[in-house]
Amino acid sequence: MDFNLSEEHMLIRDAARDFAQTVLLPGVIERDDKQHFPDELVKQMGELGFMGIMVDPKYGGSGMDTISYVLIMEELSKIDASASVIVSVNNSLVCYGLENYGSEDQKQKYLTKLATGEFVGAFCLSEPEAGSDATSQKTTAIDKGDHYVLNGTKNWITSGGRADIYIVIAQTDRDKGSHGINAFLVERGTEGFHIGPKEDKLGIRGSDTHTLQFNDVIVPKENRIGPNGSGFRFAMKTLSGGRIGIAAQALGIAQGAYEFAIKYSKERKAFGTEICNHQAIAFKLADMYSEIEAARLLVMKAAKDKDLGNNYDRSSAVAKLYASKVAMDTTVEAVQIHGGNGFVKEYHVERLMRDAKITQIYEGTSEIQKIVISRSILRD
Repeated sequence: MDFNLSEEHMLIRDAARDFAQTVLLPGVIERDDKQHFPDELVKQMGELGFMGIMVDPKYGGSGMDTISYVLIMEELSKIDASASVIVSVNNSLVCYGLENYGSEDQKQKYLTKLATGEFVGAFCLSEPEAGSDATSQKTTAIDKGDHYVLNGTKNWITSGGRADIYIVIAQTDRDKGSHGINAFLVERGTEGFHIGPKEDKLGIRGSDTHTLQFNDVIVPKENRIGPNGSGFRFAMKTLSGGRIGIAAQALGIAQGAYEFAIKYSKERKAFGTEICNHQAIAFKLADMYSEIEAARLLVMKAAKDKDLGNNYDRSSAVAKLYASKVAMDTTVEAVQIHGGNGFVKEYHVERLMRDAKITQIYEGTSEIQKIVISRSILRD
């Protein structure tokens, strides 16, 4: 086992760190406060290759591995989890799904634009009554021969108000249960497709989250992804990779909060000395560091499993479960170390604490991760 990053990986990490610190940081508080989607920053991330990190260069991607992906996600998430979730969804859920399950025509038409950041993608699985229970899809896609007619509602859709192309999971044959579900590509502006108001969220406020309505939307047959009835398997496999991205996001949020706390503890004085010299604070920092290091190893293990072609369903669930808990615990402690200053926006840690919570919820709640893990270990 080698725990050292290659020179190439360190260069990728440093490039992402430089972008996050010099470009993302200056306006991050304002974007959060005003719920401003970072259009110009997304374009810049596309130019840097961050929107198609693992996509084959023949489709306009960067052709990097999953280790590179989590390194980039961590660095972006230290500063701006709203920007990083846009990157995560575009890479893990949309580009991955298209590249691995889409037709060549779909790849040429959509993937080439998604991988360069010209297009932004959205993944539409959750519904008012089908979040954790993904088999209970109420959205329907009725087969009409050369096309499908799509009807239903999707909610909590990241980049829902900004995306150019949407992967929509829908029920085609209810009698077949999970084997009657399909995945479809729906373009923005298609007749009958309506985008609802932006959600006013606790965290990741710089990313757009919307409810989507599909009213008799005509979807050409060639826009179905994969064979008929493969949509549920497509969604579950895609989400397994997505969990690696969210685990890396959680890791970055935790690392960012820890770094802010270290810096503050060396500057703030109480009882005649810097507060880092007080055991109460020093022990908090020690616990934060140890838990972040453990989370990082789990995230890297999941990424390595994916790169080696191993089954990564379990390791991605473990990484997301643990890293999201570390993100929540670490950000709470970072606010505590900052005292009253931790409760105001200019010190950043209150935003990171708000951002951390969603990592325990989206792309499979912590409870769902425990179901995935327990089923996996009991099969051994």
